Amino acid sequence: MKILYLETSSKNCSVAISDSEKLLCLTEEVSENYKQSESLHTFVEWALEGAGISIKDIEAVSLGKGPGSYTGLRIGAASAKGFCYGLKVPLVAVNSMESIIEPFLGQDYDLIIPLIDARRMEVYTAVYDGKTGEELSVTEAKILDEYSFQEYHGRKVLFAGDGAAKAKEVIQLPDAEFLQDVYPSAQYLIKRTLEKISRNEVEDIAYFEPFYLKDFHGVKKKPSVRE
Repeated sequence: MKILYLETSSKNCSVAISDSEKLLCLTEEVSENYKQSESLHTFVEWALEGAGISIKDIEAVSLGKGPGSYTGLRIGAASAKGFCYGLKVPLVAVNSMESIIEPFLGQDYDLIIPLIDARRMEVYTAVYDGKTGEELSVTEAKILDEYSFQEYHGRKVLFAGDGAAKAKEVIQLPDAEFLQDVYPSAQYLIKRTLEKISRNEVEDIAYFEPFYLKDFHGVKKKPSVRE
C-alpha cells in the first residue's frame, strides 16, 4: 500500500512516501520562515519522483494533524483533503507529538516528553512511556516554570522538540536530557498510520479539522484613514 505523508505543523516542511512500512522517499526542510505554502507541493513532486511512482499510485494520505503552527496546519490539511478528494483515497491523521517521540522509543528513557514551542514560556506537550510509546498524559498547552514536571523527579526523561531550549532554562530535573533540534517529520508517521489503517480509523474528509489545540490569535490591522 503506497501512502503519502504530510507533516506541516512546525518549521519542518516534511513529505514522505512509503510502500506499507518501507520508506521510499523523504523530502523535508527546516526553515525559520515556515515555507509550507511555497514548498509543500514541490516537495510532494520531488518525493513522488524519488519514490519512482505517480500520484495516481497513492492509496492513502496521512497527515500530522498538530498541534503546532496554525498556518502550517491549515496548509497541510487543505492539501491532504485535496489529494484525498482528487484520488478518492482515505485520510489518516496522527498527532504530531507521536512523530517527535518515534525515533527515541526503546532507548534508555523512562519518559519522552515532546515540547512544541508556543508563545513566550508556553509549549504544547504530552507525556509518553519511553519504551512503549503509550500516552500517559494528554496533549495540552502548558506554561513552563520551575515546578513543571516535578512529579517525574528521579526518572530519566527526554524532552524533545523546539521548545526544549527554553524548558532547559527553568525545568529542574537533574536526570533530564534536552534535545531542541527535533521537529515532527513525515517519516515517523508511518507506524502509527499503518496501525490506524488496520483498525479502519480514517477521517471524515468533509468535516476533518487539524488539532489546533488553541484558537488562532491574529493581529488586527488598524483601519485605514482616508484624507
